[in-house]
Amino acid sequence: MAISPVLAKQRMIAPLSAFGLLAAAVFFALSVTPSMVPRAPEFQGVLGGVVAGIGYLFWWGATSALVWLGVPDRRHRSGWRHRLLIGAALGIITLSLWKAADWQGSIHHAWGLPPVEASAPFQIAAIAAGVFLVLLSLGRIFALLVSAAQARSRRILPPRLAQAAGLVAAIAIFTALIDGIALRAVLRAADTGAKLADALIPPDLAPPASPFVAGGPGSPLDWQDMGRWGRSFVSSGPTAQDITAFWGAPALAPIRVYIGLNAADTAEDRAQLAFDELIRLGGFDRQVLVIAMPTGSGWLDPGGMDTLDYITRGDVATVSVQYSYLPSPVSVVVDPTKGEAEATALFDIVYRHWVTLPADNRPRLYLHGLSLGAFLSQETVPLLDLYADPLAGALWTGSPYLSEFWQMVQARRHTDSPAWRPRFGNGSLIRTLNQDGGADRFDADWGPMRFVFLQYGSDPIVFFDWSLAWHRPDWLSGNRAPDLSPQMRWIPVVTLFQVGLDMALAVGTLGYGHDYAARHYIPAWAETLAPEGWTDAESARLIAHLAALVPR
Repeated sequence: MAISPVLAKQRMIAPLSAFGLLAAAVFFALSVTPSMVPRAPEFQGVLGGVVAGIGYLFWWGATSALVWLGVPDRRHRSGWRHRLLIGAALGIITLSLWKAADWQGSIHHAWGLPPVEASAPFQIAAIAAGVFLVLLSLGRIFALLVSAAQARSRRILPPRLAQAAGLVAAIAIFTALIDGIALRAVLRAADTGAKLADALIPPDLAPPASPFVAGGPGSPLDWQDMGRWGRSFVSSGPTAQDITAFWGAPALAPIRVYIGLNAADTAEDRAQLAFDELIRLGGFDRQVLVIAMPTGSGWLDPGGMDTLDYITRGDVATVSVQYSYLPSPVSVVVDPTKGEAEATALFDIVYRHWVTLPADNRPRLYLHGLSLGAFLSQETVPLLDLYADPLAGALWTGSPYLSEFWQMVQARRHTDSPAWRPRFGNGSLIRTLNQDGGADRFDADWGPMRFVFLQYGSDPIVFFDWSLAWHRPDWLSGNRAPDLSPQMRWIPVVTLFQVGLDMALAVGTLGYGHDYAARHYIPAWAETLAPEGWTDAESARLIAHLAALVPR
């Protein structure tokens, strides 16, 4: 038998359970506690509503299981106990909103930001209530689907088996609707918006005048096909005159090669275009050659690229290819491995040519990447194949949680080192840095290759993990990073959603979260490149020089 419209309406507008609201209130209060990055009221409201909905779901699931086992259903019990539970729930919510400013202030203090004066409690509560009601409605629709499917199953199956079959059928239908309609619509909108932004050329941005960059005079590459961030990369950065003025000695114009996603149809063809342009510009005649993988949108951080040009005194060639125009968080959802073919094709064609050159007359070869670009760069490193002719090293910044290389460094670190700045082996191959340095904590000298990881302890993209739902992470135990709130605590399930939201909010405060600063790239590049005669005084002078020129 089907569910009648009257019964369906009654279930949709049924009063909320006091016990369920109490569970939702507890989860909401836990969601307001500090996490890795500061949260604006509107984002806190969304997070609070989602987590409150999960609390209500846990109560509903537990109660439904008890009913299935034969325990009497008391979900809609009224009276003084009901009012007492409602009052307790409201009290918990009020107390958590009152404490919210102090909790957010602890993050601001760790980040050196101005203190939080107010947390906009009414705005948080209103947004959280709206999100909670939407999720509640979806949950009740799902429950109606379960009941309808179970009613049909009872015609041919035993009662308990019919209940299980109905639940599975409802889950399949609901998943298909969400994935096939809602999620795909959001991804299509993101794809369209990112594609339009990638094609946009600001009226004040002209093709570069330098003959040493892709798209410049004599280049066969189409300026339009480079994409938004490719055009920005080749048309910006220090000139030979800028670098000469800083060092007080003659310098070269840095070579920059960038191939946009629309320049060719396949990863191999784009890699070939990049290689041909690198050859044309004389990239293999420079002292340093860097294969740089951009973020998901195609962006290369000026803070990392410009510091590289200054440290090498312009005697450097950087080559990069675009593999997507979606932001990294969206690229990870759509297909985190999409850029692997791009990264592999570029590395293979450059490395195969590089090994044919005389060892005493070729550039030192390095890899670089930020965020998703770091992950893709690491995925292309064939360590066993490099022993015969190793490259010089790599600088990987903000390596995301899905990097197996980064996870291995954390898992096999020295037990006396924290997960947010792990010490690996004897330091001859891998070293890690953060805002406070860290690469000098080894007795062993560097080997033939230098792999340097730069990450902030407050970067949720680096330290997110699905196990946060059930396991306390090492970076929240014992000695924690100085840019992490001392009041942050691990809370089962809740911390997973907190850090998950943090990933979307991790950019915006330079030098913290996932927003890496030029002043921290400088010692990291110096450690990677080992420029002759480099001193801490030169690092300080370059940091001061770039403070006004490269805000990132």
